[in-house]
Amino acid sequence: MKVFVTRRLPGDALERLSAAHEVELWEDQLPPPPAELRRRAPGLEGLLSMLTDPVDADLIAAAPALQAISNYAVGVDNVDVEAATARGIPVGNTPGVLTDSTADLALALMLGIARRVAEGDGYVRAGEWRTWDPRLLLGDDLHGATVGIVGFGRIGRAVGRRCRGFDCEVLQTSRSGGVGLDELLRRSDFVTLHAPLTPETRALIDGDALARMKPTAYLVNTARGPLVDTDALTRALHDGEIAGAALDVTDPEPLPGDHPLLRAPNLLVVPHLGSATHATRERMAAMAVDNLLAGLAGERMPNCANPEAYDRRAGATRRAP
Repeated sequence: MKVFVTRRLPGDALERLSAAHEVELWEDQLPPPPAELRRRAPGLEGLLSMLTDPVDADLIAAAPALQAISNYAVGVDNVDVEAATARGIPVGNTPGVLTDSTADLALALMLGIARRVAEGDGYVRAGEWRTWDPRLLLGDDLHGATVGIVGFGRIGRAVGRRCRGFDCEVLQTSRSGGVGLDELLRRSDFVTLHAPLTPETRALIDGDALARMKPTAYLVNTARGPLVDTDALTRALHDGEIAGAALDVTDPEPLPGDHPLLRAPNLLVVPHLGSATHATRERMAAMAVDNLLAGLAGERMPNCANPEAYDRRAGATRRAP
């Protein structure tokens, strides 16, 4: 079958896909423009997409032969899952595999912003370090701090385990329980976001939420950029409403080099590195290819975000003359 893969992947998983199907690979480092995806849509039977690729209802409608979508990510918020389900198209994702790598990065960002690591590196490289000074680049401790975890799924729980190793008091809020968000914001020295992006969580951390945080507290986001109101965060950093922010994800993403947020003080930003280890990214590639191979074979994907698509497909088959 004809398959389009929107970026080269680490490891050898694409070799397995190419051995079974006709694969067209987008070689550019930047994602294919939406118009390019639309141009290829009529002939597509399989699509292996990245989180940066908008697989919307119009694209799905323009691909009448499309049998399976495999998203190289845990989340599928770039895919119109409802439109895919209506067509009986399964949508694969890669859950679980990046839990520990992302949790590690969340701790790295907490330490990096609180201990001013990037600022210190820049200070040395600029030739400004001339002597040891007891007042130089003073930061804040993670050990013994109160860490508030917003979203207590796999990654949130993994972050909590790591924080307890630093003798932190861990607060959590999620749909399944914990403390209220207001209490968490008010009490936490670090607020770290691990909630999924939904209509309810979009701009969850807005101006009011930032104002409820301690002026000595740090915000960390390794989940999804739109959980945070970017303009409100920019103002809060400039006004000193919070001590700092460390972001692996942004809104917009990628963040343009001239974006106002990048001129805010006490900010650490990295380019969506949560899963960026050799082992994790290669395992994600293997999972994404496994999902696509199963979907194209008419079998259940090992990891499917919309299993109800199979019920829709089975119903359509029963109704066919």
